[in-house]
Amino acid sequence: MTQKSSSISDFVSWQQRIKSAVDAGRSQIIVCGGTGCVALGSESVYDAFESEIKKQGLEKEVLLKGTGCHGFCEKGPVVVILPDQFFYPGVKPENVAEIFKETVIGRKAIEELLYVDPISSKKITYEYDIPFYAKQQRNIFHNNGRIDPVDVEDFIAHNGYNAFVKVLQEYSPQDVIDSVIKAGLRGRGGGGFPTGVKWDICRKASGQEKYLICNADEGDPGAFMDRSILEGTPHAIIEGMLISAFAIGACTGFIYVRAEYPLAVKNTRLALEQARDSGLLGDNILGTGFCFDIEIRQGAGAFVCGEETALIASIEGHRGMPRTRPPFPAVKGYADEPTNINNVETFANIPLIIENGHEWYSKIGTEKSKGTKVFALAGKVKNTGLVEVPMGTTLRAIVFGIGGGIENDGEFKAAQLGGPSGGCIPTQYLDTPLDYESVQEVGAIMGSGGLIVMDQNVCMVDIARYFLDFVQSESCGKCTPCRVGTRRMLDILESICGGTARMDDLAKLEELAVDVNRASLCGLGQTAPNPVLSTIKNFRDEYVEHIEKRICTAGVCLELLCYQITEKCVGCGACKKVCPVAAITGEKKEIHVLDTEKCTKCGQCYNVCKFEAVKR
Repeated sequence: MTQKSSSISDFVSWQQRIKSAVDAGRSQIIVCGGTGCVALGSESVYDAFESEIKKQGLEKEVLLKGTGCHGFCEKGPVVVILPDQFFYPGVKPENVAEIFKETVIGRKAIEELLYVDPISSKKITYEYDIPFYAKQQRNIFHNNGRIDPVDVEDFIAHNGYNAFVKVLQEYSPQDVIDSVIKAGLRGRGGGGFPTGVKWDICRKASGQEKYLICNADEGDPGAFMDRSILEGTPHAIIEGMLISAFAIGACTGFIYVRAEYPLAVKNTRLALEQARDSGLLGDNILGTGFCFDIEIRQGAGAFVCGEETALIASIEGHRGMPRTRPPFPAVKGYADEPTNINNVETFANIPLIIENGHEWYSKIGTEKSKGTKVFALAGKVKNTGLVEVPMGTTLRAIVFGIGGGIENDGEFKAAQLGGPSGGCIPTQYLDTPLDYESVQEVGAIMGSGGLIVMDQNVCMVDIARYFLDFVQSESCGKCTPCRVGTRRMLDILESICGGTARMDDLAKLEELAVDVNRASLCGLGQTAPNPVLSTIKNFRDEYVEHIEKRICTAGVCLELLCYQITEKCVGCGACKKVCPVAAITGEKKEIHVLDTEKCTKCGQCYNVCKFEAVKR
């Protein structure tokens, strides 16, 4: 339900009516509706709760709400019962009747459905006691698991659009820019350029019209922060863009989002319609004379379109290819007019700065990296999902404190930070604070926040090959250093993984990496060598081992594997049973024999042997 507000006073009166109707003590069933939980069946859980409420005739007493991502994606479908904050992971439709009776009505926890902490093995009843949440500082995500993404009144009830109204009442455009500069906010999409400075350049640039773009083209493998914000709190991004548009003098905005994000596109589209119907977008917003509207433009999934000038080309209807800079988009961007581009997470910070003050914001984080940062924690870690922490939090605190440590109590080997453009951070840098400067010093970049944890079973040469293969296939091909250089680098990496490389190839690889970095046109090519250079620097012994000894200790590079059955074999027959190509022969209680010509190197025999009789 929306109400058209033709003035600021209309909006304030509307918000007061909404807030007065909220019953803080009312039982609420919160069902996560983020992409991860939807994939695990949260929609059927929601439907089951809806049926149960109707069955009990408690539509007025119990509020059922589907929200955005709660962050703890691997534990979905997640259900939280308010106001007590009972937390249930992995809920199934058959659990609904019991949860409704015992927890919603009886306000008691169901022991067998509670979350079990992987470190202490203790069952935890309340959401705020779960280490995954308790050790975070959720500023950007504070509403993501609490409000209905497509209910503008729910957003307004949680102080939504307050910051925008405050700007209209109290700030000049330069006041807004000065506040963002003083807050110390830096762009969350990659290089960390100061946001307020970027706005100031755009505002002062000459042009007939100014444009504003939200970059939601999140392409890093394993990264889904921006998607989850758009799915869960799209109105927060609209509010951030409204404030930015007011500051730089823009009348037209675009949200450039991947077509592979259907739920984000759907929720954002609905939120835009509601904002227009409420008088918060369009002409003469809230009777102030300020005009601004936003269009959604869907990208086709080209990784290079995360680069500003390639993104602009795509919005204009051209092939997504970067151009030389300067001039920068803030001076000459969309339609050759001054254009400001920030990513989703950057815009999500803006209302927080305005509402709480730049002094409050600047106290979070480090001296040069302010605020919080959202990371997509994935890989060989016990707790995966979205993690929001103050800038400067150490890698150890995230992986072992929030993430619960390495899967199966394995050993931490490295973490890839910054996606294909980032680098691998080894064990000796676990206590490195994650801020823009410190991360660069260890050979990585902050990027958009993808954080992939790797254990001792990962081959770092193969990791470098994987990320370079991704970047090479995503290269637009416009400049020779990126188009040809990354292909040649990939050829060398494949020869190392395949057992045909020589030591001078490693020197060529390093030389090429430096040349591609220096000569490429845009950030894609300039950062493409990062995973290669960081793994050579920190795991050079693995490269040498691959080349000189022709072995892959991690057992990942198939061409370097040669499985053998040793004298430790007791003839149990376990390996023989699992071999898919009958490459193993031998009688019971006799040492078995593996035919290496038949062997497909699947590793089943190695995995199943309890006597360590199979070696590779």
